[in-house]
Amino acid sequence: MFKTQSYDVAVIGGGMVGLATACGLAKSGLDVVVIDSKAAAPVSGEPRLRVSAINKASQALLQHLGAWSNIPADRLSPYSKMDVWEKDGMGAIQFDAASISATSLGTIIENDAIHYALAQAAGEYDNLRLLENEKIRQLAFGEREAWITLERGDSISAALVVAADGANSWVRQQCRIPLTFWDYDHQAIVATIKTQMPHNACARQAFSAEGPLAFLPLYDANLCSIVWSVPPAKAEQLLALDDDSFSKALTAAFDGKLGLCEVQSERQSFPLRMRFARHFAQHRLVLAGDAAHTIHPLAGQGVNLGFLDAGAIVEEIAKLHEQGKDIGAYEHLRSLERWRKAEAMEMIAAMEGFHRLFAGNNPLKKAIRDIGLNLVNSVSGMKTLFMQQAMGHKFKLPSLCKPD
Repeated sequence: MFKTQSYDVAVIGGGMVGLATACGLAKSGLDVVVIDSKAAAPVSGEPRLRVSAINKASQALLQHLGAWSNIPADRLSPYSKMDVWEKDGMGAIQFDAASISATSLGTIIENDAIHYALAQAAGEYDNLRLLENEKIRQLAFGEREAWITLERGDSISAALVVAADGANSWVRQQCRIPLTFWDYDHQAIVATIKTQMPHNACARQAFSAEGPLAFLPLYDANLCSIVWSVPPAKAEQLLALDDDSFSKALTAAFDGKLGLCEVQSERQSFPLRMRFARHFAQHRLVLAGDAAHTIHPLAGQGVNLGFLDAGAIVEEIAKLHEQGKDIGAYEHLRSLERWRKAEAMEMIAAMEGFHRLFAGNNPLKKAIRDIGLNLVNSVSGMKTLFMQQAMGHKFKLPSLCKPD
């Protein structure tokens, strides 16, 4: 027999951002349900291809939610240094956490490991129900609540729906929220690489005319996860190479900084696109993470921006709940929408500026890049500012994203 259950908040999408949002809301005392078409699974064995550079603000969020301690210590890879340079140029910059009395700049973690850790944390909240391997048949919004019908027939009502169902958000499409987007005409190739020399907990990124190539240090001293951004035709050529030929091409593209490279995994690619929803909120609905925005992976800030969404949603909705206000009324969600849109637009503008500056072989732009990188590298105050930004230290941080 079909039944209807009522919740304060229904989170659609149980990925990293969706689960973080749900855990935070449950921690604040709200009754929450999460609906996801997949299920989280423990991570073991070889490194997963998709990883994130988790900054200090995101780490604080995961710690406050009880998820950080669920990530196996041997899957964590803190990095204390970052080297950035222009291939075939003179510009270079080096960052070192020790220069600002920090132990690390961030931590490289497999996305699946974060996902499973959050799913474990979700299971600790009695007021959070996690529905995995579930699909939605229908979504409707009324004046006082939203209704969700599952494919199996059960119904759910909630005062607020949080759409955290990814870049191709079904919820966003159902609600006909317009999307601003552009294609970078690049593919990002990801793979796990064994290097001849140890990475020494240093994240590295080389810029070339074709696009950036990043080596992110993994938990093994000689393993890195790469993100190699190239035009589609070049990506097709690289993916068609055998492992030995690909490894040689990669070693050359990276200037042999870590010696010979040897690919250790399959290679996958995905298109790089910027997406920005025209509305981050409407009556009974809030968008979060990739459902609201996707950015260029140039600085690895995508998931960190999504975790800031999660922290902000929790902070604002919990405040409304404590005040006895309608948590789904758009008039009460406007300040949250302005906060998240402003921060997303700032990040998109910054990434777009970097992308355009470092793209191409224009001699003037190359000179500007070289001068700019070397200038930042030589001025300690500017380097400190860049490091603080990369670590997630902002003027306005959600309370859950602030270290204790």
